[in-house]
Amino acid sequence: MESQTNDVVHHPLLETIGSSPSHGGSVELERVLSDTETPFIKRLTAASAIELNLLYKLAAPAVIVYLLNNAMSISTRIYSGHLGNMELAAASLGNQGIQLFAYGLLLGMGSAVETLCGQAFGAQKYDMLGVYLQRSAIVLLVTSIPVTMIYVFSKPILILLGQSPSMASYASLFVYGLIPQVFAYAINFPIQKFLQAQSIVTPSAYISAGTLVVHLILSWIMVYKLKLGLLGASLTLSLSWWIIVVGQIVYILMSDRCKATWTGFNSKAFGGLWEFVKLSSGSAVMLCLETWYFQILVLIAGLLENPELSLDALSVCMSVNALVFMVSVGFNAAASVRVGNELGAGNPKAAAFSVLTVTTVSFLIALVEAVIVLSARDVISYAFTGGEIVANAVSDLCPLLAITIVLNGIQPVLSGVAVGCGWQAYVAYVNVGCYYIVGIPLGFLLGFHFNLGVKGIWSGMIGGTGMQTLILLWSTFRTDWNKEVEKANKRLNKWEANQETLLKE
Repeated sequence: MESQTNDVVHHPLLETIGSSPSHGGSVELERVLSDTETPFIKRLTAASAIELNLLYKLAAPAVIVYLLNNAMSISTRIYSGHLGNMELAAASLGNQGIQLFAYGLLLGMGSAVETLCGQAFGAQKYDMLGVYLQRSAIVLLVTSIPVTMIYVFSKPILILLGQSPSMASYASLFVYGLIPQVFAYAINFPIQKFLQAQSIVTPSAYISAGTLVVHLILSWIMVYKLKLGLLGASLTLSLSWWIIVVGQIVYILMSDRCKATWTGFNSKAFGGLWEFVKLSSGSAVMLCLETWYFQILVLIAGLLENPELSLDALSVCMSVNALVFMVSVGFNAAASVRVGNELGAGNPKAAAFSVLTVTTVSFLIALVEAVIVLSARDVISYAFTGGEIVANAVSDLCPLLAITIVLNGIQPVLSGVAVGCGWQAYVAYVNVGCYYIVGIPLGFLLGFHFNLGVKGIWSGMIGGTGMQTLILLWSTFRTDWNKEVEKANKRLNKWEANQETLLKE
């Protein structure tokens, strides 16, 4: 049983942590925003400088981490694509059609510990972070066992979903090599959220950068020198993820920055597992509904006439989208940490200002990305595969890709705010309505009934994403942040007391 005391835990390193730039900046930001005697413009300028400094230190390394990790996946598809167009389509189908299922499920379940760790760190209840990390890892590892069955039976599953037997065979071969990656996800995601909650992101960026170099070399050896093809490419990707996991574990064990939050294995991690499963499940549903949305786009595209061309063009666009999406995911992580920390520390004005700042910055960056993609629309595909036919198809899809990029400049950030506040259940309902009641049926209607093909399917799904973004904007900017601080305080106290009412507000 966990201790039911609500007092701040004392530790020799807490004074150092408490005086860190993150904590100091938060206190100063709340003070500046509360100083009504200072002119508004002066307050806004000072608050912006403080928040942008805090945001930069979090978002920049987080963006680098996600970009580097995604670059491993993209490079694997590039290696596969240069084996042939069928191999590229199969790697895309295996990655988008099967692998994203595990990624969405486990990352979603990991976001539960993101809420708890972020708010606990803001409230200076440092010892609880290590317990949350271990408890999340246990839950995710157990969840990974049934998930692997989907990988094992990927070929009949893909055939059942309407894919051709030859495409399903190639894709399943790629998927088999990704089975070890599932268990790497189960450990990596809780560790990642544990470190992010403490604003420790830069070490992960160095680990990911080193791993990417190793990954590129090993992939070249496995695919071209040892002639292991698709299976060799995916096995290398799995190995690379395990290198990242081991690197982060070594950092936690060796770094002084984690001594207050990681005190060793704790039996408390095995207590309240069922409550944590329910908490994690709510988070998983929220994120899974998002990741599966575009996963379904790929599966539907496989049902069109000339599915190989559709999947090839869509694979290139989805790879580019995934790459620039990592920038938004970095801001998602920053938003979650900043909002969670501020709510845990009892700073409602700072939390609200953080939301406004991170959303604005992410949106402006997304606009620049969209312009770059449109300007390079005719040559993007050649990085993945040769052929003018695929290049023309990709160029034709790029306007839709640009719209998606702009929406992704806002939507993931608002999802990060939701995680920081603990709104996962609410967002899950929004996702169901916007994605699956509006987006997918509209995509089917445009793609098949109006014969617009993959452009119609994608257009319909953009409609669902646009609707979801508007609803989250409306919900976020009408929030009473004083009430959110009260909820965060009650949430931490109840969870520490091992009660199960978390995240049901």
